[in-house]
Amino acid sequence: MTDIRFTAMPTETAKQYWGGAPDAYDMAPERAISPGGGLPCRHCLGLIEKGAPFLILAYRPFPVLQPYAETGPIFLHAEACDRFGGGDTLPEILTTSPDYILRGYGHQDRIVYGTGAVTPMENISARADELLARDDIAYVHVRSARNNCYQCRIDRV
Repeated sequence: MTDIRFTAMPTETAKQYWGGAPDAYDMAPERAISPGGGLPCRHCLGLIEKGAPFLILAYRPFPVLQPYAETGPIFLHAEACDRFGGGDTLPEILTTSPDYILRGYGHQDRIVYGTGAVTPMENISARADELLARDDIAYVHVRSARNNCYQCRIDRV
């Protein structure tokens, strides 16, 4: 069995957005007020409370541009929040849907074909463990099964 760690957006990246830095599309993050109902913050991996300000921005969770470097919309608390601790406990944001897409990426940050699958919430850790046991998988992305939005990354410890 492989030890896994749920990994949130790096704090340095979140600080840049909190400071007004442009997003992956070179646009300023949009500010909004949460209507409640489960908006997931990609830094604390918790839910943004009703009435709380938050940012909407385009995020690319890859180190460089390349054909597999997917970019998409995410939410982030508008004010600094504590980064998720990076343990193996399922983060709060992954408890709001019955299933998610898990997909493995290789050491060159490219999709490893055949690894993507819609995975029931209760099987996320086991599926990530199975993927990360493979030498050709460097990390796993968790994405929304409904909208394909990036949620977080899973790494081996």
